[in-house]
Amino acid sequence: MRHLASWMILAALAALLAASQLVRLVDSAPAAEGAASRQPPLFADWPAPRVALVFTGSQDGYMEPCGCSGKENQKGGLSRRDMFLQSLAEKKWPVIPMDVGGIVKRFGKQTELKYQAMVDGLKMMGYKAIGFGSGDLRLSADVLAPLVTPVGDDPTPFVSANVGLYEFDEKIIPTIQVVEAGGKKIGVTSVLGDESRRDVTDKMILLKPASAALEEVLPRLQAAKCDFLVLLSNATLDESQALAKKFPQFDVVVSAGGADEPPAEAAMVAGTNTRLIEVGHKGMYAIVLGVYDNPNELRYQRVPLDARFGDSRRMVQIMAGLQDQLKYLGLDGLGLKPVKHPSGRTFVGSSVCGDCHTKAYAIWEQTPHKHALETLEKLTPSREFDAECLSCHVTGWEPQKSYPFVGGFLDANKTPLLAGNGCENCHGPGSAHVAAELGDAKASATDIEQFRKELRLSLATPESRRKAIDNCLHCHDIDNSIGFKNGDAFDEYWEQVKHSGKD
Repeated sequence: MRHLASWMILAALAALLAASQLVRLVDSAPAAEGAASRQPPLFADWPAPRVALVFTGSQDGYMEPCGCSGKENQKGGLSRRDMFLQSLAEKKWPVIPMDVGGIVKRFGKQTELKYQAMVDGLKMMGYKAIGFGSGDLRLSADVLAPLVTPVGDDPTPFVSANVGLYEFDEKIIPTIQVVEAGGKKIGVTSVLGDESRRDVTDKMILLKPASAALEEVLPRLQAAKCDFLVLLSNATLDESQALAKKFPQFDVVVSAGGADEPPAEAAMVAGTNTRLIEVGHKGMYAIVLGVYDNPNELRYQRVPLDARFGDSRRMVQIMAGLQDQLKYLGLDGLGLKPVKHPSGRTFVGSSVCGDCHTKAYAIWEQTPHKHALETLEKLTPSREFDAECLSCHVTGWEPQKSYPFVGGFLDANKTPLLAGNGCENCHGPGSAHVAAELGDAKASATDIEQFRKELRLSLATPESRRKAIDNCLHCHDIDNSIGFKNGDAFDEYWEQVKHSGKD
């Protein structure tokens, strides 16, 4: 228990911060006008359940939908999830929300802040059981402890049979949660899959094999005389199925592993009476299981968290608080130091390209790429200080890993020429090419031609076309640009920015 004193102080501070945030949060906003009427009805043939179990997970840091397809065309986000849960409350159904874990997946200070914000959101929504994913456990024990452990007399919703902080202690992370609602007693535990344990490197985060841990914990759940047993399995689908077969006492096993889109129906695990539920990826769905007095009368509903649910003001407020923190810390405070570009060159800005490539520049000026940073500035709350957003909305960043290159965009005041998604994000940094063309650096005719060649992109061959598509996929990936269809819609997109040759 030698670490308890330090992190209990942090926990108390976190509680005070959360309390101060609660005072400022307001009620939820209505759903987008007309959105609900365009969606199929939910729970149309359901009698009111004794209790509605709501399963979510694998958020992977997607606090809200992100991308150029437009939020109205995408699914997910804590804001919509909150509105959905409130819609169930309006039905007067007893609701027990549970999350299989996998709240974040990246590293660094911004991921720590995001995890805190998202945990605050889950607690505010009334989650009764939350597990851990390997991405969550890449954060250090000292970061996790004040967020996931009990604070004073307030219990924690976190639960795990095989994850411990500093030591395995029920007072730090409970191994079971027993929740009563609608006259039913629901018993819950969670596990991190064995294949994910190797991703956890902090020695203060202790792990047991999932099966051995469940053998220890299951008798306690049975002794609690629960009406319904739930296992939250942050594991591959194969691992989750194996656990369901080995421990058929669970009525439901909820798996983080599986398809991106959850199945339309829950699967029965062969040889058992256990249902296997998949939550999908990136928090785009919620799964509702209606529990009735008749154990054979379970109802299942897959709910896409789409535009029909609108935005929750209190979740928007949490997002605004996160963005304020990012603005205050800046890139230095987030530990984002520019790294050398693989080419060794730096960025000059699209306006410099436009001095010679006037026609191409004129086309670029009319595209959304030119105004990509403005898009972040106009969001509510604004995102122009969010590194994960900046990486595709400015020039000179590594898009998939969200860090700046040397000579890349820093902020709108220091590097205004690099605002927006500019020429060099596709063609590569132009410092050597520009210096050679202007005579600012000694370069032979061969050097000059080589610099030009390195920046050219061509669609003339299958190989060069593939290279161009791969450039686009750095930002127009499957997560953030649904319409790009993983490159299948390249020709359609290319028509919107088409430029060729030199003036």
